[in-house]
Amino acid sequence: MGTPAIVIASAHHADVLAEAFGRYDREYDVRVVGDEVAATATAKELTGSGKQVALFVVDTDHDQDRLYALIGGTRKVVPTARRLIVTHVSRFRDDNRTFRHAVAAGKVDALLLMPQGPRDEEFHGAVGELLNEWNATVAAPVIESVRIITPEKDALTRELLDYLGRVGMPAGVHHPDSEIGRAVLEQCPEDEGRWPVVSSMVGWCGHCPSVRALANQLYGRPDDIEVDEVVDLVVVGAGPAGLAASVYASSEGLSTICLEAEAIGGQAGTSSMIRNYLGFPRGISGMRLAQRARGQALRFGTRFFTGWPATGLTPAVDGGPHVVHTDGGDVHARAVLVATGVNYRRLGVDSLEELVGRGVYYGAAMAAARELAGDHVVVVGGGNSAGQAAIHAARFASSVTIVVRRPDLTATMSSYLIDEIEWNPRITVRGSSRVVDGGPDDVGQLAWLDVEDVTTGEHERVEARGLFLLLGAAPECGWLPDVVLRDERGFVLTGRDIPSEQWVEDVPPEDLATTVPGIYAGGDIRAGSMKRVASATGEGASVVSSVHAWLGQ
Repeated sequence: MGTPAIVIASAHHADVLAEAFGRYDREYDVRVVGDEVAATATAKELTGSGKQVALFVVDTDHDQDRLYALIGGTRKVVPTARRLIVTHVSRFRDDNRTFRHAVAAGKVDALLLMPQGPRDEEFHGAVGELLNEWNATVAAPVIESVRIITPEKDALTRELLDYLGRVGMPAGVHHPDSEIGRAVLEQCPEDEGRWPVVSSMVGWCGHCPSVRALANQLYGRPDDIEVDEVVDLVVVGAGPAGLAASVYASSEGLSTICLEAEAIGGQAGTSSMIRNYLGFPRGISGMRLAQRARGQALRFGTRFFTGWPATGLTPAVDGGPHVVHTDGGDVHARAVLVATGVNYRRLGVDSLEELVGRGVYYGAAMAAARELAGDHVVVVGGGNSAGQAAIHAARFASSVTIVVRRPDLTATMSSYLIDEIEWNPRITVRGSSRVVDGGPDDVGQLAWLDVEDVTTGEHERVEARGLFLLLGAAPECGWLPDVVLRDERGFVLTGRDIPSEQWVEDVPPEDLATTVPGIYAGGDIRAGSMKRVASATGEGASVVSSVHAWLGQ
């Protein structure tokens, strides 16, 4: 691919911007042009020669109509590039009002004040975030933390790539006959022929039969914990609620262990860009948010064990500890937070279940979106996760259709996402519809879907190479004992939602307390939760005061 490019379009401040972006010259091909025609021509020249454009920087000194033409033109030529508007200090206040909607609607990724002098690190910090996001979601990794060796990119290989993307580990797939493939197989020749073979920077090399096996190798198993140790708090689930609880509990001196069945971050980790999370005005990907929270928790002393789901919970007896069971060992704790979140519901169409991993994916599957360049993609679901998945897929696919049973998205999706979807010319919303069938091509990959109009019953067959299913919440708490009460849908009851006959002396339990003293629930698994990242984070943080009070009894 060669060195990725940064294209700067400025009619009157090209010298200022060229000087500011001089620090990127060593690692990016920085091009400075004067107008929208030259910017589009430069982008076409770069892509035609096999180079990628990582970032377009556009000065607001252009006429507004020409400016929007430039932004739209760059999106058509290079939809995967990030777009940054910069404005001179003399126009910043007016431009901020003028272009605020463009940022909110996703027409551009950020609006920044032009650098006022050398070492404007506020400006370069924002540029760095945009380039970091592009490198994580678009560019092939320069340094591969994990290498996957396989003759074909099968469903398991795609699952491994998706998992590694969610935990922020750059990975590459290589054929056994390639130079890298041969070098890896020399480390573990006994595994050749048992694909995929995985090699990681930590020194492990061998056949990898599942995502769980990879997680165990990367993060360890719960049976590494000393069996005689009783910790203050075990957090089951490392989504936003579990991560927040881990940070606040360990920072306040509680010995804390966090168990995660799959990837740190849970479903939130699959979000390509969360734009309404407090404190991140330019947005943050779910993966970045999760990895920062994990690093924060580790810094305070939380121990993480990934790849072993909880299989049972034995409540405390006679003042003893609660015991969380996994196939890899037991964890004893004085308090437990259940934060296992939810899974996406299955579609229930047999023909499509057979194609999972071969064009059909549950969740956003961000790594898979890269392989769908130029294809039509269908996203099923009306929540924020579905909206974020559609916007991410539209950077690669030629067109994206959101299929939702409701007439539109207004009842289930945040307004800022709806605005971004309405503006994006590659995304279409198909309301009052559902996917009822699908089938493969000659090589076994998804090729077509049947979509039904739920009001008329009419069917339409559409070509589609990707189907992303984000179908709502199915709680992950079958491992809990019956004494931890749940509602009719399987979500854990807490606080005043617990039936009054379970209250002690007619006093309801605390807001996040379950029917078992010392066991709490937070995040999406809790009955009545908001199913939003920020609310889950708040619940995870607030439960720590209750845990302190319980341990002090």
